[in-house]
Amino acid sequence: MKSAGSSSRGIPKPRSKQAPDFILLLTVFALVGFGVVMVSSSSSYSALVRFGDSLYYLKRQGLWAVAGLASMLLVQKIDYWVFRRHARLFLVLALVLLALSLIPGVGVEARGSRRSIVVGPLSVSPAELVKLCLVIYLAHTFCRVPQKMKSFLFGVLPPLVVVGAAVAMVMLQPDLGTALTIAGTVLILLYAAGARVIHLLLLMAVAAPAVYYLIMAEPYRYRRFVAFLNPWADPLGAGFHIIQSLYALGSGRLLGVGLGGSHQKFLHLPEQHTDFIFAIVGEELGFVGSGLLLILFLIFAWRGFSIAAHAPDRFSTLLATGITVMIVLQVVINVGVVTSVMPVTGIPLPFISYGGSSLLVVLASAGILLNISSYCERA
Repeated sequence: MKSAGSSSRGIPKPRSKQAPDFILLLTVFALVGFGVVMVSSSSSYSALVRFGDSLYYLKRQGLWAVAGLASMLLVQKIDYWVFRRHARLFLVLALVLLALSLIPGVGVEARGSRRSIVVGPLSVSPAELVKLCLVIYLAHTFCRVPQKMKSFLFGVLPPLVVVGAAVAMVMLQPDLGTALTIAGTVLILLYAAGARVIHLLLLMAVAAPAVYYLIMAEPYRYRRFVAFLNPWADPLGAGFHIIQSLYALGSGRLLGVGLGGSHQKFLHLPEQHTDFIFAIVGEELGFVGSGLLLILFLIFAWRGFSIAAHAPDRFSTLLATGITVMIVLQVVINVGVVTSVMPVTGIPLPFISYGGSSLLVVLASAGILLNISSYCERA
């Protein structure tokens, strides 16, 4: 006999719904607003030079922000157990799109990589969607076999085959930053699901030589790694990004040069409105402004992990944990690259960097978090 809270397929439905987490909702709106303003400021000159319209990137980011917020509010209305029911389907569709992006003539090639496909007037990056769908799939898989998570052969290894296939496809683009984000998210999800620490250490030991090989196999990755250790050894080559980023951050000092007053955005700093937008934040708004942005991300992490801790069931706990880790890990990598704490790898700053696919996916992910929060236990 089924309980009142069970579905016909054995998937428990959530308890009665209440208002979503207001602090998280407010934080997301603040981050999106911050991002739109900074995209406008950081991209105005390059947009004018390349397209003859200083508002070119702003108008597109504004449309993506509206679409993303609409998707967040829509997803917030969809009970999270629906994502568990269709977890495999979502992942298969995302992987099919990722495979299409690798096909010449279908995937758009830019700077030696195929990371997007064109759908009408839009350019979509399937790897962004794959990250979210993997989190949903793994949360579903890990909550189905909690008693097997202590077993490497029966609990840990099977889902890693799927993850390995997804990472291999991402590396064919190639996109090392996304691959590292996926790997880090999966490791933390495995720990949250109850995997043995010794198994996680074994995975890291096996992965380390693979990462080393990937770095050494491509000359540009090797040059970036060496430049990270000493960017001034090649100031006009591999170290150029890092040096210009540090110049921007150093110029901002405490209060910054003022919104719109960046000198580095005049095509001195590459990717100033995408991967290196945090450097423009530091230059224009200073330590105070960049610190405020990091505080907003800390609040997001706090609310995300709090939702995971008070979620009503194992699936929602793992799903909220995975989504929060996925977004926060991207922040850590991006800020680490911009501040020269980590080697340069292309990964956007969530909510802030220019890019429709990234913004749409992180806002949809925030919508799932908000939906889970609607069923959390309240103090």
